Amino acid sequence: MAKLFYVIGASGVGKDSLLQYAREQAPEKAPVVFTHRYITRPADAGGENHVALSQDEFERRHEQGCFAMSWQSHQNRYGIGIEIDQWLELGLNVVINGSRKYLPEADKRYPNLVPVLISTSPALLRERLTARGRETQPEIEARLAQAESLDKQLSHPDLIKIMNDGVLSEAGDQLLAVIQEKELLVCA
Repeated sequence: MAKLFYVIGASGVGKDSLLQYAREQAPEKAPVVFTHRYITRPADAGGENHVALSQDEFERRHEQGCFAMSWQSHQNRYGIGIEIDQWLELGLNVVINGSRKYLPEADKRYPNLVPVLISTSPALLRERLTARGRETQPEIEARLAQAESLDKQLSHPDLIKIMNDGVLSEAGDQLLAVIQEKELLVCA
């Protein structure tokens, strides 16, 4: 049965880089699909390759049932398209960039959900957030506090944790192993 790999973690832990790595390294014939998100953030804002929508366009799509999942975070709205349901029905494993707060809702809807928490040390997270230049220092401090709080609250029997403090390929290979359902040798 197809699985939904629900990749989560604080903004700045490297989810986008790891997802891109796994997408590029996945075997050509692997039965896996990587989704994109619909976000009310400009396409050129940096970070993930997403479909940028205005608030009004997002709301119209939401009302018309175009999203399998949707949530709000940091003044933006995020959506995952209903196409994931078709992909899962076709037997394809689906990988999404999810939300820690939305995990309980996603888990109710998708019984074959496998949550994958990406984390990094607080010092490295602060460094990454500062380097990307999207937030003020008070916003960065708030994100750090939120990251610690949300990570501690996470509870799921199938939760897999990957530490992304080193070379991208190390954590990327761990994520790829999870997606390919191989046994992990190193997973913090």
